[in-house]
Amino acid sequence: MIHLSNVFKYYKIRGSSKIILNHVSADFRAGSSYAILGINGAGKSTTMRMLAGTELPNSGKITRSARISWPLGFAGGLHPELTGRENVQFTARIYGQNPRTAVDFVEDFAEIGAYMDEPFKTYSSGMAQRLAFGLSMAVDFECYLIDEVLAVGDARFQARCHDEIAKRRGRSDVIMISHSMEMIRGYCTRAIVLAHGLFHEFSNIDDAIELYNQLNR
Repeated sequence: MIHLSNVFKYYKIRGSSKIILNHVSADFRAGSSYAILGINGAGKSTTMRMLAGTELPNSGKITRSARISWPLGFAGGLHPELTGRENVQFTARIYGQNPRTAVDFVEDFAEIGAYMDEPFKTYSSGMAQRLAFGLSMAVDFECYLIDEVLAVGDARFQARCHDEIAKRRGRSDVIMISHSMEMIRGYCTRAIVLAHGLFHEFSNIDDAIELYNQLNR
């Protein structure tokens, strides 16, 4: 599904280098759902953006053999001057979805009312996340990338997010970042702990959580 070949990623910080992935080779296999765990600053979100293709490694290669979502709730690809409706229509066409069906779904799911016809730049952060999450669910993906976005909004909206993901789990995989170990256990069958630029992969979620807890002490 996603193959990393000798991937190296770093940032320049105050004259020094912060290594995120240190020549990592790994596979995210179809039919499995993965958690990515790591302490704050380990590079989980950067790794997620690289899996999505919204950020590139410094060297190495990432190949995808499935239809992979952008990180759910990521609004960076939406045009600020277009309305919510226009952004949904444009994205639906790119992914081969029916624009009218996509708009109907997002309008019902995001519940932002008349703001669907206002420029995206006028949205609050909450409205932007609602629209972006709804748009993610309006496109059929074989793997959904989730970076803590299920915690957005009030309890009712969070429940709707969980329900929509649950509907897709029978036909789609998940790669998830979350600080909720209950959520990790509920959604994932395998886990990767990111530490010191390296992947430590586990087929047992509890073993991965144990290492994660040790790193946080």
